[in-house]
Amino acid sequence: MDKKTTRKTSKKSRPRRKRSGGSLLGAMGALLIGAVLMLAAYIAVSYFFFVTPLSFRWKAMYGEPDYPTGYDVMGIDISHHQGNIEWEHLRNAKVNGKPLRFVFVKATEGTTLLDENFNENFYRIRENNLVRGSYHYYKPNKDAKEQAQFFLKQAHLQEGDLPPVLDIEERGGKALKDFQKDVLVWLNLVEKAYGVPPIIYTGYRFKEDYLSTKDFDRYPLWIAHYYEKQLKYKGQWRFWQYTDYGKVDGIKGTVDYNLFNGDMKDLMQLTLQPNDEEPIEGL
Repeated sequence: MDKKTTRKTSKKSRPRRKRSGGSLLGAMGALLIGAVLMLAAYIAVSYFFFVTPLSFRWKAMYGEPDYPTGYDVMGIDISHHQGNIEWEHLRNAKVNGKPLRFVFVKATEGTTLLDENFNENFYRIRENNLVRGSYHYYKPNKDAKEQAQFFLKQAHLQEGDLPPVLDIEERGGKALKDFQKDVLVWLNLVEKAYGVPPIIYTGYRFKEDYLSTKDFDRYPLWIAHYYEKQLKYKGQWRFWQYTDYGKVDGIKGTVDYNLFNGDMKDLMQLTLQPNDEEPIEGL
């Protein structure tokens, strides 16, 4: 190898050492960014498990969560998500150590969706001597009148059943007043059909933020607020869904636990009575 070739090789070797140093700095920077991202993820996960209303999930996985005390009338709510239910076991199931008394079942959603297990569940609840209720999941982007008509067509409540329920969890992109006006359309039509105010199901924060006007005060409230020994909502309420991580005989997965604010006599007084009207088709 001649000297000229050697010098060229030597010159080429020097930039390589510089690139090696830059790669090291880049790697250190990447590690630093990775560490920051991991720390941020750790903080976010810790916040979710220990601070948010869903923090009960952590305790549910690693030990029985603390549940409300002082209530005796317990229930659950079901849909197709609970799969095939073993009713011979469910009718004798315990909820937080107390006998299962009532079951809400999902009927409809929007203007076209009928829960695939509704008819089976709806029939079997009453067959097994449990107090029965059914609910409609409200979609703010669908016509409120059509949603009411669809629910009335599919869910035929009878004497001894709980009043119809409107499940409201979404506002959509509507202005607040328009959203509230549409919700009242559904409530008014269904009340006209059955002769009793429907029950409103919603979250604690959702109620305070979007359904806090006097127009909604006359409706019985079923409120969702998880992992609290005492419900923070200060208004009047009938039902409290206090966890969606419950376990009962007859259902393989998890299920929502609910309690009623009163005794069995109060619960039966809330149900549809003989003089309540049958649903009116064509509203």
